[in-house]
Amino acid sequence: MSKHFSTVLRFKHCGMPWFCVFSLLLSNSAAVAQSQLEDVHVAPRGPLISAADSAAVTRAAHPILRKTVDLVLVPVTVTDPMQRLVTGLQSDNFQLFENGEEQRIKHFSSEDAPVSLGIIVDTSGSMGDKIESAREAVKEFCDTANPEDEFFLITFSDEPRLVHDFTDSPEELELNLAFAKPRGRTALLDAIYLGARKMREAKYGRKAMIIISDGGDNHSRYSERELKSVLKESDVEIYAIGTFDRYVPTPEEVLGPELLSDIAETSGGRAFILEKLEEMPLLARRIGIELRTQYVLGYSPGARPHDGKWHKIKIKLKVPKNLPYLQARSRTGYYASKE
Repeated sequence: MSKHFSTVLRFKHCGMPWFCVFSLLLSNSAAVAQSQLEDVHVAPRGPLISAADSAAVTRAAHPILRKTVDLVLVPVTVTDPMQRLVTGLQSDNFQLFENGEEQRIKHFSSEDAPVSLGIIVDTSGSMGDKIESAREAVKEFCDTANPEDEFFLITFSDEPRLVHDFTDSPEELELNLAFAKPRGRTALLDAIYLGARKMREAKYGRKAMIIISDGGDNHSRYSERELKSVLKESDVEIYAIGTFDRYVPTPEEVLGPELLSDIAETSGGRAFILEKLEEMPLLARRIGIELRTQYVLGYSPGARPHDGKWHKIKIKLKVPKNLPYLQARSRTGYYASKE
């Protein structure tokens, strides 16, 4: 993982040439990596659909996706070559494809809409000297939240435990985590599986989970294959922060980074592997900001695919050719209902 954290770029239609706007990318940010992130101010960005339509999309996203597939919502994160978040793009900067066929983008939003969030924290024995950093990371993540967000907290060691059900008060989660005592083994996959199931009760169409762990799995009932199947059937983005012992690693820790990356990428999220434990809180804040700066694209599949099959989604960007490469990241598809 790069030591340099992301800042937010805003592209606005203000008459300024694109190459001038993007000259911001040419500066060396190594010396001010931490201040860049702390100084980010994400300006409110108005929706490009009416308030009524936006509310309807938010309310309908979860049931429509699972039952009729009349509307599919796709959260998208855009980054530059330095992995900095890019905001300010418009709907005509995106192309959306399902199974190779371009779809008309019917809804587009870049507003900071509420999210249902799951926080999953490793409290196994190996977290003894890392649990305080995990607590700080959870606080930093919650500090970036929208006031309307809802949260739940799961901790795991020998088995996962739902410590706090959905709440709009993240302080309650932080208080519960203050009493966590690291011990036992690591049922990582079971914890993520429990979180994905819990998300069926989510209030909002946008859903994400953040996982903090220092090792691979060594005590789960569910397999990675079973977990990935559940994640594909859901629309939950997974973000993971992994911190592993580089000097006397266990077999599980050796496989840990790849495991977290595979799980996160399946969901359209991403995994970060720490180089230094003290980076954890700042990185958690970065993930929170990323969730606040996503674009949400909505489209209606023309053939009304009630076939129970996996439908691939691909996002392409349309930006001036003189710009450096921008990357769009999103979930890779969805299962259509047979109803």
